This record gives sequence, C-alpha cells and structure tokens, in this order.
Amino acid sequence: MPILSIRRYGDPILRRRAAPVAEITPEVQRLIDDMVETMYDALGIGLAATQVGVALRVLVVDAGGGAVRTYINPEIVERHGEVVGEEGCLSLPGIFADVARAERVVVEARDREGRPVRERAEGLLARVFQHEIDHLDGILFIDRLDKVSRDRIKRRIKKEGLPDEMPAGATAL
Repeated sequence: MPILSIRRYGDPILRRRAAPVAEITPEVQRLIDDMVETMYDALGIGLAATQVGVALRVLVVDAGGGAVRTYINPEIVERHGEVVGEEGCLSLPGIFADVARAERVVVEARDREGRPVRERAEGLLARVFQHEIDHLDGILFIDRLDKVSRDRIKRRIKKEGLPDEMPAGATAL
C-alpha cells in the first residue's frame, strides 16, 4: 500500500466539493487502505480523500486504540452545543488555531463494506468528523476563523511558507 501525497494549502482540489461514491469498488477499497497508511505515516488522526487528490466523499478516522473507521458519503445529521478547541491540519502543516465546532454530532455514512453507519460523537471525535467532512465540502479549518485571524495566517503562509511536515509531537486532523 503506497503512501499517498497529501495536498497542501493552495492546491485547488482542497476547495472542490467531493462527489458521492456511487459504488464501493476494489479501487475505492484500495484508496481506503492507502489513506489509512498515509494518515498514520503523516501522524494524523483523520484524513479526507480530497487531501490525497481524490474528489470522492471518503474519509478515514483513527477512533483510538488502533481502530480505524471508514466513512463513505458521510453526513452530519445532528449538531449539539458548541466548544472551541485547537485544530491543525495535514494540509496546513505547522498551522494551529482555535476553532468553534459543535460539541456533539451524529454522523450517517456507509462503512467500507457499504453497510449503513450512524454514529454519535463528542469531544475530539466530533471535532475530527466536522473537520474532515468540511474537507469533503471544500472548506478548510482556517475558513472557520474570524477574518483577522484567517488573514494573519494567510500572510504568515505567504511570507514563511509551510513546513514540509508536522512539527514533532503535533497531531493534526
């Protein structure tokens, strides 16, 4: 299973809305396996297909304890509460900011075998779902910031660029 190239801020695919997966083919299964390997290689805890250059509604999430879950055509069907927390992103290595997200969510999707999944999540898992589903909609976490903070980050990226990888000890969604 090859490690895929993670697309970085500025790549136009990160701004595209991903297409629904019509059928779970061997190619989609291979993509999922490659995404899992890529996510772990990059020290991430979630990865959307658009981040590896594939405009399909697929994401993988490290659910903790070595368990990886796949979500095909995921949709947030309920949101409750609000909480602010720090986020980073494999597509914006070295950039971190506090982002307001729903405290709890309910996600509906299909698993890698095509079975329906309905999952309630809170805390970090809820944040990961929201962050990764945003990717599938062409939204980056910096888009969720106020204009001043977002512009400050964009100026920093323009001036300094992005590091080649996440800083040591950092975890990105």
